[in-house]
Amino acid sequence: MTTAALRAEAAWARVFRWGPYALLGLGAVVSAVTADQLMGPSEVSAAAVLTAAALTWQLLWGRALRTLPVAAAPRLWYFAVRTGLAFGLSWLNPFFSIFAIMGYFDVPRHLPRKLRRWGLLAVAATVAASQAALPDSELVSVGAQLGVFAALFALHASLALVLDRFSDHEAQQRSEQKAAIDELAVANTRLEQALAENETLQTQLLVQAREAGAAYERRRLAAEIHDTLAQGLTGIITQLQASLDRDDGTDPRPNIEQAVALARHSLGEARRSVRNLTPGPLVQRTLPEAIKEAVDRWAAAGTASIELTVTGVAEPLHEEIEVTLLRIAEEALCNAAKHADAARVGITLSYLDDEVTLDVRDDGHGFEPGRLPPRRGHGGFGLDGIRTRAERVAGQVEVESEPGCGTALAVRVPLVRHAA
Repeated sequence: MTTAALRAEAAWARVFRWGPYALLGLGAVVSAVTADQLMGPSEVSAAAVLTAAALTWQLLWGRALRTLPVAAAPRLWYFAVRTGLAFGLSWLNPFFSIFAIMGYFDVPRHLPRKLRRWGLLAVAATVAASQAALPDSELVSVGAQLGVFAALFALHASLALVLDRFSDHEAQQRSEQKAAIDELAVANTRLEQALAENETLQTQLLVQAREAGAAYERRRLAAEIHDTLAQGLTGIITQLQASLDRDDGTDPRPNIEQAVALARHSLGEARRSVRNLTPGPLVQRTLPEAIKEAVDRWAAAGTASIELTVTGVAEPLHEEIEVTLLRIAEEALCNAAKHADAARVGITLSYLDDEVTLDVRDDGHGFEPGRLPPRRGHGGFGLDGIRTRAERVAGQVEVESEPGCGTALAVRVPLVRHAA
């Protein structure tokens, strides 16, 4: 409940508590001033007795009314007696109807819904009777007095019932509003709980993604060592052993030169593997520039013709997105060079509205979809690595290929811009 609503409720509580005393006192003062014109000696005495009775009745019920629930059964007796006393006082002096007016305000607090209209009609009858009392009533016929009373009673009764209907409608609106606010509070609480749970899940997913990424990097590094360093060292050992085993006096230089060549090649592969562990190419370059550098490197090292095309407006992306696309491009080039025996390779990097796509096509020998490419002496871990990398950033990978018809690799990742 708002502060304004609390203040309004407190103000009405004061009205219900002190209103009967104030109206009874005001009615007594005005009646005393007009007693000479409207009341005889016996009527003055009766009015004094009834005023004292009304004040005593109000004092007796003052504490109980502050603790009894609204429309509780004892409140009916309080209201009935108070209304009867107000009617008697108004009969003696019309200005005592000021005291009876309190019933218009607090009848919903004292009577249940089925008796509320009867209470309002009783108050309306009291006020109408006091207003219908004419000073020179002996000069007016009884029929005329009854007509005046009936008209005034109809007026007061209609106003009371209409206002009661409006009061019910407002109370219903307040109840519905309170229910809506309570439901909104419950919904907000559930939303906060869901957000907290979502934050926890995101943290867990982040931890799992990091662990999966670390596991992938370990597997990739193991494959790199197996495919480059281990095989290079094996070749070096073979060549050196051949030079030592020459017993015919021939020159061992060719074997040694071959061993040196293998050692240089293995050193280059080792350095490449170390570079692949970190996003070094993206430190001073944009993503298209880093991919172009990889294209130039692979084109210079192999026999395939590689062409890079960039479409859309290139913009800085989240570093994880850029690293993922760069590594996938390098992995795809490695697959094309090592496994596909391709003569032409085309790479297209496209910046769209809400995603970035990387398409790699080659004219190599291809393979059957759903199966890893045949190992051509170098392990064949590439496609699994590409899928793992793309899934880490909520991306998707599609591969189209058939034996003898080349391979098309399509990678789609969300376009997540670099945070300023």
